Order: sequence, then structure tokens, then C-alpha cells
Amino acid sequence: MTEGEQGGGLDGFTVPDAPSRPGEESHFEPWTYTPEDLSQPDPNTCTSEDTTKHAEGLIRVLDDEGVASGAWNPNLSADELRLGLEQMCRLRIFDDRMMKMQRTGKLSFYMRSLGEEAIAISQTMALQDHDWLFPTYRQPGCQFVRGRSMVSMINHCIGNVEDNVKGRQMPVHYTYKDGYYISVSSPVGTQFSQAVGVAMASAYKGEDQATITWIGDGASAEGDYHYAVNFASVFKPPVILCVVNNQWAISTHKNFASGGENFATRALPYDIPCLRVDGNDFLALYSVTRWARERASAGLGATHIEILTYRTGAHSSSDDASRYRPANEHEFWPGGDPIERLKNHLILNGDWSEEQHSELERALDEEVVAAYKEAVTHGDLANGPWPPASTIFTEVYEEVPWHIQEQREELGK
Repeated sequence: MTEGEQGGGLDGFTVPDAPSRPGEESHFEPWTYTPEDLSQPDPNTCTSEDTTKHAEGLIRVLDDEGVASGAWNPNLSADELRLGLEQMCRLRIFDDRMMKMQRTGKLSFYMRSLGEEAIAISQTMALQDHDWLFPTYRQPGCQFVRGRSMVSMINHCIGNVEDNVKGRQMPVHYTYKDGYYISVSSPVGTQFSQAVGVAMASAYKGEDQATITWIGDGASAEGDYHYAVNFASVFKPPVILCVVNNQWAISTHKNFASGGENFATRALPYDIPCLRVDGNDFLALYSVTRWARERASAGLGATHIEILTYRTGAHSSSDDASRYRPANEHEFWPGGDPIERLKNHLILNGDWSEEQHSELERALDEEVVAAYKEAVTHGDLANGPWPPASTIFTEVYEEVPWHIQEQREELGK
């Protein structure tokens, strides 16, 4: 048995466990991966065999000192990097304010992306504006990149009359049609196979659209993950399949979801190129996503990416992470903080300063507060007004079936 496992039974039955629990000292092995370790294959000719080292290693661009180097450096401009930093800060401050609203009874439920902001922001920036997004609840930042108003997002979280899904979804389970952002799935994992289907449809119609989707390490143990990978292998649609390995599902360590060393190598037997990337490295995330998008445009099919990161906060506002992991475990994560890493890189290059960063955070906090104040003019959680009951019958069917119409008449709406 290895560390973190418990044995039992006649055949050596194994029950995985987390490396550390509350009251114990957290420990992560220091990373030995450097930006110079891995080459960048040609996306127009790359095969799955060409990415074996990329699935077993770790693609990085920013080193521990904030210097960008290596074959995967996307060489973004200072303006692009500052925009990425701004969007990550916007998401973090938005999350923090909304969590405070939840704690004071102004929102019923909330989920933060703390420590994972680079994933949604960087990867969406690397795509085309018309590419499909099939997110989990930790990629709301995609909507900031695609231009959704913060007021609209808060209206949804409150569930007032301006909620664009009329109360049909949980808070933070957004959908944004104009941004090609598909509704977050309450049954986690289903978005993976759905994304492959949409990518197949795009290819069938001859449209230059790629699809990206994310799944957590815990949900990757579900059947939807394997269905998606199998279909992606067979039909080769333009899809980017991302497994966000943030170390924890709701309260279950990643050891329960994979019997191997990592998640990236899972798709190699399906003949799909696989990459493993530092999920707190904005530049590396941008580069691998742009690479996968170019490969999709070339008609070569899917790319499978493991994003190695850490969920700094609790799973949701209903979760107490201190009950199953050490409270300070995130402080030991070798990947650091995505915002701090990009900020330090910009400062090192002479393109940013601590004073500018403080001013940015102040301005963004004012932006969030103003957006909340505007949103509640359309109704709040406690007092409404809320979408009328009749909306459960609208915007679902193009032609309302007789039995649904009968139910609506019984409601009297």
C-alpha cells in the first residue's frame, strides 16, 4: 500500500485517503518541473504519442521568481497581461463580495473560484469569441471575458424579475446566450458529454467553432467523463476537454477519483493528445488552450488537458472545509496564487506596480458594490419581486404540448 491508502479484505481491497486531515501538517512535494522541460509540438501534426511526456510532466511558463520562458511562452503583450490580471482580480473581488452577501442573508447560496481564477479568464481569452463554453460552477469568469454585465450576473444570483433564467437554476449556475456560455449543470459531469455533442454538431455544419468544457477531479470518476472521451476519440470533434484537478471534490480527495499518478494520461489510450498544465500559471494556461484551439481548427479533433491547481476556499457556502482538510493547506500548494504570480511577473517586467494594483482593487470593489446596488432595484431575495409562477411553462417548448398547457390552465396563469 502507498501513503494515503488503507488496506483490507482478502484481495487487498484499498480505500484511498487524503494525505492530511484536520489537525495534521499539510505537505506537498516541491515541484521540480521547469518551463524549459517540455517542447511545444506542432498542433497541426501532433499525435497522442507525441504528448506522452506532456501528460506525465507539467507545462509551465512562469517560474517561481515570475520569469517567463520556455517553448510554451505565448509572448503576450503587456496590455493583454494587464487585462488578464484585471479580470482575475474582478472575479476574486466579485466572489468575495457575493460571499459576504450570502453570509448576511442577501443571497441563498454561493460558490467561489478562489485560487482558480486563471482557469476561466486565461483559457477564455485564448479562444475565439464564438467558441462554445461548457463550464462548471468555477468558471463564471468566462462571462467577464465575454462581456456579460455584473448586474445581470447578480440578478441571477438573487433570482429577481431580471434573472435571465427566471429562477429555473440555482444561484451561480449561470447561462449567457450571447457569450456562448451554456448553463452550468446541477448534476455535475453531464456537461462533458454534452460539449462533445455540440462540437460534433459544429463540425457537421462546417462552422469554425471549437468547444471547451471543464470537469472536476471528482466528477471525472463518473460515466459522463468516459462517454465524452470515447466519443471524442471516435468522431474527433473540435473539443477541448479539461479536467480541473483542484485536489478536492466536495469533501473527497482526488485519490478517490484516480488510481494513477495524474489525470492527464487517462486519454492517451483513446489516442487523444494529452497535456498537463500548471493551473495557476496564466501564461501556460493561455498557451495550451490556444494550441488546442489551433489543433481543433486543423480538423485533428480533441485535446485532453489536466489543469493542476488547488481549491483554496470551501466547496460552497454550504461547506466547511476545515472538517476534512487542514485549514492552512493552501499555503503549502507549490503552484502559489495565480493573481500574485501574474502581478509579480508584470512588476518584474516594469509593466505594473503595487500602487497600481491597490488602485485597481479599490476601483473593482466599488464596481461590484455599485452593481449590487443596481441589481437590487429589480428585487431582492427577501422581498422580491420574483419571476411569476407562470414562467415555469414559458421559454421551454417552441410549441407547448397539450398536457403542459392543461397544467398551466390549472395554475390559472
